Amino acid sequence: MKMTPDEIKTILDKHAAWMRDEGGGERADLSGANLTGANLTGANLTSADLIFTNLTGAILHNANLSDANLTGAILACADLTSADLTSANLAGAILHNANLSRAVLCRSNLTGADLTGADLHRAALSGADLSGANVDFSAWPLWCGSKNVIVDAKIARQLAAHFCALVCYDAEYSAARDAIIDFARGSHHAEDLGL
Repeated sequence: MKMTPDEIKTILDKHAAWMRDEGGGERADLSGANLTGANLTGANLTSADLIFTNLTGAILHNANLSDANLTGAILACADLTSADLTSANLAGAILHNANLSRAVLCRSNLTGADLTGADLHRAALSGADLSGANVDFSAWPLWCGSKNVIVDAKIARQLAAHFCALVCYDAEYSAARDAIIDFARGSHHAEDLGL
């Protein structure tokens, strides 16, 4: 059953109180919740003491957030395992260290999102727009679910740099590496990778 805006507001208010360590506060647990089309613009679903605690945010695994508006939402360290974020708007969202493993992000808008350290293992990203997103230290999924991802030159250079940093003695690999090495050297991590 789809959650009402009032139910969502109550959970967000309790989560905010939990972050401030106030009485009546409660960590948001929206696992399995139907939040289709919900407006969560700017919602803060992280922990206030991420540096000093065990890095826990809201629990949203298996939640249905398809078509939801999460523009600018703070979801650092949130558990979004197997969540459905199809066509969700996550522009500018903070998702660093979030668990997005097996999440469905097809056709979602992740422009300018902070995905630093996010776990994208087996995430379905087909058609997602990651232009301007920060994917440093994230687990980029190397499977068919990541085809047709829209990226900018920064992310393309980053992926190319990692490709060029492989050790492979095959002649075809060497030719492919030579063809893109100049492009890969434009990555902000090229020096770290020895390019």
